[in-house]
Amino acid sequence: MTPDQISAWAASGESEKLEFKRTTGERREATRTLCAMLNHRGGRVLFGIEANGRVIGQQVSDHTIEEVAQELREIDPPTFPIIDRVPLGNGREVLVVSVSTGQNRPYSYHGQAYRRVGNTNQPLSRDEYNRMLLERVHGEQRWENEPAVGWSVTDLDAAEVTRTLEEAIRRGRAEDPGTRELEGILRGLGLMKKGTLLRAALVLFGCAERLTAELPQCLLRVARFAGNDKTEFRDNRQFRGNAFELLLSAERFLRDHVPVAGRVVPEHLERVDEPLYPPLAVREALANAFCHRDYAIGGGSVGVAIYDDRLEITSSGTLHFGLTPEALFGPHESLPWNPLIASVFYRRGIIESWGRGTLKMAELALSAGLPRPEIEDAGGCVTVRFLPTRYVPPQRVGRNLSERQRLILALLAASPGGLALREIRAGLGGSPAEWEVKDDLALLKQLELIGSRGHGRGSSWSLSNQ
Repeated sequence: MTPDQISAWAASGESEKLEFKRTTGERREATRTLCAMLNHRGGRVLFGIEANGRVIGQQVSDHTIEEVAQELREIDPPTFPIIDRVPLGNGREVLVVSVSTGQNRPYSYHGQAYRRVGNTNQPLSRDEYNRMLLERVHGEQRWENEPAVGWSVTDLDAAEVTRTLEEAIRRGRAEDPGTRELEGILRGLGLMKKGTLLRAALVLFGCAERLTAELPQCLLRVARFAGNDKTEFRDNRQFRGNAFELLLSAERFLRDHVPVAGRVVPEHLERVDEPLYPPLAVREALANAFCHRDYAIGGGSVGVAIYDDRLEITSSGTLHFGLTPEALFGPHESLPWNPLIASVFYRRGIIESWGRGTLKMAELALSAGLPRPEIEDAGGCVTVRFLPTRYVPPQRVGRNLSERQRLILALLAASPGGLALREIRAGLGGSPAEWEVKDDLALLKQLELIGSRGHGRGSSWSLSNQ
């Protein structure tokens, strides 16, 4: 560190990761700040700088360093900040104490844990403290790596286990063990320890009948709503089984219910059939839900909800390890809540490693012309929300709409200037009779979805909001 670096920090002002103290006489307040930084994203405290950023330095001796070090020992669990002395050339120095994000959070100082909010220190709530404590022990003791007492390999789907190994070998993500004996495969996947299955094996390969009775959280809920809220269902189902079965069930449901007739090429009035939401991006969101959800919540599940104006995929639990919805769309470390389950999904080729899942989702959505998906962490679950950019004709407005009526709406959405009756019929392929199209237009106008301008053959039709 150099005096120029100190001047640059001083000029930038105090922030979430930077705080100034005039002298080491304020070491107690500084240690509280360092405790908060350890519980957040790390940072630095600079002694010898006034609050307004003026660099004044102070005289620093070995005794000064020992006093600061003694105060830092009051942080629990023990931590070892880096202490740098930066001479200013006038017999005075700036003392820089630096910490990174703590590996053993939560940290407390004199019995109180703190978090960093802007350039202030706030006490950690009980819930925040317990969450950090859970994350601290998570690496060694978590739901997925606990023994599955009373379960044996006969309770697993043997074909799915073998299929996973074969696919991992094909993709170069596993060595061929030279055997297809189930216990050997499971040991190789890290799903069996000392002859006992781990719970992760049940989530991945368990037979549906026993999972239904003993692990009700191995549940997928799917629904297609009529409209933009949960007032009315068009379809509502529940599936129970292992993660691979549930993933297939979710994809089948999406194929049946995601709109595929919403895009019309304006210049040619031709319909292009393609899913409203890119299947690969949606599959990535589903895979993430199964890998990162909290299986310790007995009433938890993965949910798929299709509305007229969005698609939502939810999973029980919250974000951990300091991750936020916004941070997930930037470079970030891969920190799965269920690393054993995530590892098998990776070997199977369903997900990629290195924290690329959410980035891949965003890239696929943008390449399909959709906005970046939204991620929400609230209400005890994480929600990934896909939104369309183009007009999606409703399926029901007071009454069910026919496929032809919905296509008329899509045609009008693609032609903001409006279309004449003959142009609408041409866009429909010319197959319906003129009186049938007129009846459809009259109904859609009655429902206030469309309007008309002009009279007779010179009239044109457009959406009500255009």
